Amino acid sequence: MPTLTGLLETCIYVQDLDRSEAFYQDVLGLKVIGRDTDRDVFFRVGPGSVLLAFRAEATLQGGMLPPHGATGESHLALTIPPDELTSWKDHLTGHGVEVELEFKWPRGTSLYFRDPDRNLLELVTADIWPD
Repeated sequence: MPTLTGLLETCIYVQDLDRSEAFYQDVLGLKVIGRDTDRDVFFRVGPGSVLLAFRAEATLQGGMLPPHGATGESHLALTIPPDELTSWKDHLTGHGVEVELEFKWPRGTSLYFRDPDRNLLELVTADIWPD
């Protein structure tokens, strides 16, 4: 079988690009690397990964790429250094973001919270998945 070497990008679907850009930039500290006024905003997440935030009503129309879109709440997890868990909790609550759950896995700890579109975000201190 041919080899897969990693996950380059993932996406979420949002209603308001300005609101999402502000949240992901100001609260999570992600760098904006691309923006199409009515369609999408793209963020760098560490080395080699990108988070795409799309307006589904725009991407469902297709065009240069095949149409795609989704409705409802989605989920994504971002890794953080283990020694910054408390700092992240304080940072989130300082920005008015409610931490819904702190969960201890056998291999790490996760903080769960929502973005402005109710997507469930997770900050996790380690790779919690077995090889």
